[in-house]
Amino acid sequence: MFMSRLSVIALALALNASALAGPVKPGSIYHRGWVDFNKNGKKDVYEDPTKPVDARVEDLLGQMNTDEKTMQMVTLYGYARVLKDAMPTPEWKSEIWKDGVCNIDEQHNGFKPTQYDKPPSKHAEAINTVQRWFVEETRLGIPVDFTNEGIHGIRQTGATDFPTPPAMGASFDRELVREIARATGREARATGYTNIYAPILDLSRDPRWGRCEECYSEDPYLAAELGVEMVLGLQENHVAATPKHFAVYSVPEGGREGLSRINPQVTWRDVQTIYNPPFKAAFMRGKAMGVMASYNDYDAIPVAASKMFLTDILRQQWGFKGYIVSDSDAVEYIENKHRVAATYKEAVRMSVQAGLNVRTTFTPPSDFVTPLRELVREGSLSMETIDSRVRDVLRVKFTLGLFDEPYVKNPKAADKLFQSKDSLALARRGIAESVVLLKNDNNPAGGPGQGEKILPLDRKKIKSILVAGPLAGETKDLIGGYGPMHETVTSMVDGLKAKVGKGIEVRYAKGCDLVDKRFPESDLYSEPLTDEEQKGIDEAVALTEKSDVCILVLGENDQYVGENASRTSIELMGRQNDLARAIFETGTPTIVILMNGRVLTINYIKEKMPAILEAWFPGPQGAEVLADILFGDVNPSGKLPVTFPKTLGQMPYVFPYHPGSRAEQRRGVNGYLFPFGHGLSYTQFQYGNLRISPTQQKPQGKIKVSVGVTNAGSREGDEVVQLYVRDVVSSVVTNVRDLRGFQRVHLKPGESRTVEFWLGPDELQLYNAHNEWVVEPGQFKVEIGTSSEDIKLEQTFDIVG
Repeated sequence: MFMSRLSVIALALALNASALAGPVKPGSIYHRGWVDFNKNGKKDVYEDPTKPVDARVEDLLGQMNTDEKTMQMVTLYGYARVLKDAMPTPEWKSEIWKDGVCNIDEQHNGFKPTQYDKPPSKHAEAINTVQRWFVEETRLGIPVDFTNEGIHGIRQTGATDFPTPPAMGASFDRELVREIARATGREARATGYTNIYAPILDLSRDPRWGRCEECYSEDPYLAAELGVEMVLGLQENHVAATPKHFAVYSVPEGGREGLSRINPQVTWRDVQTIYNPPFKAAFMRGKAMGVMASYNDYDAIPVAASKMFLTDILRQQWGFKGYIVSDSDAVEYIENKHRVAATYKEAVRMSVQAGLNVRTTFTPPSDFVTPLRELVREGSLSMETIDSRVRDVLRVKFTLGLFDEPYVKNPKAADKLFQSKDSLALARRGIAESVVLLKNDNNPAGGPGQGEKILPLDRKKIKSILVAGPLAGETKDLIGGYGPMHETVTSMVDGLKAKVGKGIEVRYAKGCDLVDKRFPESDLYSEPLTDEEQKGIDEAVALTEKSDVCILVLGENDQYVGENASRTSIELMGRQNDLARAIFETGTPTIVILMNGRVLTINYIKEKMPAILEAWFPGPQGAEVLADILFGDVNPSGKLPVTFPKTLGQMPYVFPYHPGSRAEQRRGVNGYLFPFGHGLSYTQFQYGNLRISPTQQKPQGKIKVSVGVTNAGSREGDEVVQLYVRDVVSSVVTNVRDLRGFQRVHLKPGESRTVEFWLGPDELQLYNAHNEWVVEPGQFKVEIGTSSEDIKLEQTFDIVG
């Protein structure tokens, strides 16, 4: 968040105490407690850590010329994305960034491995070297804001990899996400990054869309709650959080990705009530310092050229005070895709006039700065506008402490932070809380433990296990995108072998590839199995028949879900269903583990297989935690942050939804596979004693809701208590129910706990016919459930006056 003046001073003094308190060489710009950035031999206001941020900004802005100002409005992508030199060279004095630069993105993060991306201390030293050039060799010495991706751990070689956003969503755990953000922020700051492009606050409301694997949920309330925690946790470590992609980005027409990414088919009411709330929460509650403007248009206006989104909503309504970067080519698209500008230069003018601060894409910064400077000289962009955009950038840099300690003061410390014992334990906790037990029926006749739930497995009754499927032996496919790279990952086969030791034989059969050779055309119609495909399935079947249990690992990987990876089907790809059918027909008890980034229409598997675990992309330790879950050492407790439909033809089929929108169709497929909030456990929970106080309240008042939860089973475990609210009669159509609270509680067998929630105006308001947010008098129903469709208790209260 934006820190108070006292917080900035305290940070500055603490940093300077160690870094700048040593002996000062004659002629040095480094003095005890301050840096002479402009090399004039005196402490200017902007160089004084004790001065208010706004005063420092104005002092620096007053010293900047047009070239320096315009360079604070552009990103330089790092080596070897755009920057050709791994380290500063004498030729840099002739480059356009001789006048400084706003930020450098992905510098030595390992996207292209170099000698500087590992170990972490080496990276921190490299960042210091680049930063030192900008501080010492540019006229005003304005430090660089080093940026990077980091939605489940920073995108850096060897960083701690945490479960992907859908898995975090499935945890329904605010504290967990806050801790993940803190760990990510610590690793980022220790290696020199001061700005992380996270969280992603888009909603996964069209499963065809590839970037569902980057989203917390389809539900705006859940996404908002977890997004705020990610923002706060990052910024506690003086790392700016830059949520993305604002606005209405996640529903391109037809779910198409790649170069489409346009024309979201949603109403203005949808924007206000579904798509904007997570961002609104990130800025108004989390005080996020950055935001990324999306490439798409809305209602025929490109977002990157929309004053309504970038200024009226962000700054005037929500009070955003940070800086806005463009998503890649968002400015270029104004001209060459949306075609609302005749020239690129005009597109630059439109974006800056609308409120964009910084252009960020994979081309040289001169491509943007040159026309920007021409616009200023011509008078097409006023200096007042330029000053306003640059002021926002400088405010963030001062708030982050870059002018008080521009360098990583102890690079060696980074080596102890990356994949520390505590961080790895946190990642394991995240996996354990995010795996969703979708189904757990009794063992079929003849199976070990016949008549009992198939999970957890009883090692005393099992002599052999087959681990099968295209993802059973894979490693890299357990990691999602936009996170750590070059990780060492344990496969599901190896994870199970390590778990059971020598007492149980673990066999492996791939069975089939993830996709067949005809993909994606095979999504349209199937052909008979080839001889090679049949052979692979037959080998898996033969081993299944010799095994007591089969663990079948199916799903997708980051080649088929993620950015630029939308699909026209959400069925399992290739021959995975054929493999599942053949294994089921052996009669061997089979547990399916899904590893995926989007919901899948697994109708056959849901109907036939006795147990299903949804694991998302769990990360390097995923197999080990899944093995613990299979054998009952960890009780699964995840809940679905998305709805699993039966067929793509039902879409949109997401939560929340309007009354009547899911009425049964006479000649259509009805119902869901698994509803939002669904997730089973190895124990049973009972609910009771629902209390609401007061039962009448004024529109601006608060309502206390409490409910008792008891672990009525024989195993300890976590339950996610979900609170839904229904506005019984309203002036506009409202949802059947809205998620308005959730809490994760851990209970031992027989233990009970009272869970409390508070409902206030933010939870009860609606967007009325006059485009106003109001709490309307009337009756509200509180529903407590273990999913959105499994409501256990309900009561009403009234808003009066």
